[in-house]
Amino acid sequence: MTDSYVYAAARTPFGKFAGALAGIRPDDLAALAVNGVLAKVPELDPSGIDDVVWGNANGAGEDNRNVGRMAVLLAGLPTSVPATTVNRLCGSSLDAAIMASRAIETGDADIVLTGGVESMTRAPWVLPKPERGYPVGDVTAVSTAVGWRLVNERMPKEWTVSLGEANEQLAGRFGVPRERQDEFAVRSHNLADAAWAAGFYDDLVTPVATDGKGGTLARDEGIRPGSTIDKLAALRPAFRPDGVITAGNSSPLNDGASAVLLGSGAAATRIGADPLARVAGRGVFALEPQMFGFAPVEAANRALKSAGITWSDVSAVELNEAFAVQALACVDAWKIDPAIVNAKGGAIALGHPLGASGGRLLGTLAHRLKESGGRWGVAAICIGVGQALTVVLENVTETGR
Repeated sequence: MTDSYVYAAARTPFGKFAGALAGIRPDDLAALAVNGVLAKVPELDPSGIDDVVWGNANGAGEDNRNVGRMAVLLAGLPTSVPATTVNRLCGSSLDAAIMASRAIETGDADIVLTGGVESMTRAPWVLPKPERGYPVGDVTAVSTAVGWRLVNERMPKEWTVSLGEANEQLAGRFGVPRERQDEFAVRSHNLADAAWAAGFYDDLVTPVATDGKGGTLARDEGIRPGSTIDKLAALRPAFRPDGVITAGNSSPLNDGASAVLLGSGAAATRIGADPLARVAGRGVFALEPQMFGFAPVEAANRALKSAGITWSDVSAVELNEAFAVQALACVDAWKIDPAIVNAKGGAIALGHPLGASGGRLLGTLAHRLKESGGRWGVAAICIGVGQALTVVLENVTETGR
């Protein structure tokens, strides 16, 4: 067995639903992320990439089933570079990195390019095929952008509630009030804005040309500088008339792509760069589908155990903010200092294009550790239908030694 390392990370800015990236196909977004991360390692011959593992939660439209392979071809890589696409919903690109790390550690690969993409704007409506031709009556088109679709009637009703309703239940179960969720959301926007202003994301985000007339998106589109508790308090509940979850304390719908290059220690010469972080631990866990927001708690605990460390060793956490309530419930359960969580902003501000978010978390975490000099970091994400994934990174840059 050998170790696996994160060598480079890049992503597109995350666009708002029907926003600046709405005119770009998901396979083109994925190709932009591929080229973005390879631009950081110019000495690497792309023909030396053993595999590409790509995440995508949709696949029903322009993603064209295996969007990873489409990205490789559209990015201009040699046709000899293979690619697969994995779907663990919101955790897809983190799962891609986990799969790549295992392949490297077992010796099946030396260099693996991973990432993920989602265009929630361009996700198509789908129609179920009739069991026989020309059925009588109307047929309903179903959106594939987010959530359950074409639900099997054998599924228990309590499992198939909306994502928002599931988190209303979570708020009630753990006693997380609206005010605390809004405070967390404001923090996310203000930290994201500050991180951009300080230049943290300059090396992580590759600007995207949005049209043929010189238009460019260079920054995450959903950040609201100057957000306040009063502004969020004025928003109406989104899922229950008397609920606590609003559009302001939930992640939005987004478009974007991320990429992370992993390799063995011996691959450094071919890559032409020193690694940023070692993949030190992995964890996966699942609960009842409606409890998905709380699943990262045990996934992270398992990843820490596999890394041989405890929460007291961790200096940086990247936890996907699908909803403020679920992020707060996890932080409370871990009993960690909230200040180490999403210190550069989170998904409520930056955005959550489903298949791309795991790669964003991992890349951000590696760069936070490099910047701070902290040794250990955790990237965790909740996943619809009750699942969660976590990766533990160890800083191996000069700052971490």
